[in-house]
Amino acid sequence: MPQPRSLSARDLQQRLQAGEPLLLVDVRELEELALAALPGVVHLPLGASQQWLAQLDQLLDREKELVVLCHGGIRSWQFGCWLMETQGYSQVWNLEGGIDAWSLQVDPTVPRY
Repeated sequence: MPQPRSLSARDLQQRLQAGEPLLLVDVRELEELALAALPGVVHLPLGASQQWLAQLDQLLDREKELVVLCHGGIRSWQFGCWLMETQGYSQVWNLEGGIDAWSLQVDPTVPRY
């Protein structure tokens, strides 16, 4: 079974600063996004999947590497596995430790919750 590759917060920061064409996909719920968010993400809250599932191919670019994230890295890893196993996406990374790791390792101005 294909699985997403792990990406640390610092590695993600370096790749973004280098201008790599990554697509960030945040699977947290709206309430979580209101507490702490990264700019430029595609927001696909797992709890509202019925609202975006039919448009998945319009929302995500198969040509770009996807970096999926959540609060701690568990839901995003599961979502990444689902994308690869059932939807045929091949370039999927999971942000290790999620946005919490981003707050701790990269940008302390992003609130922790």
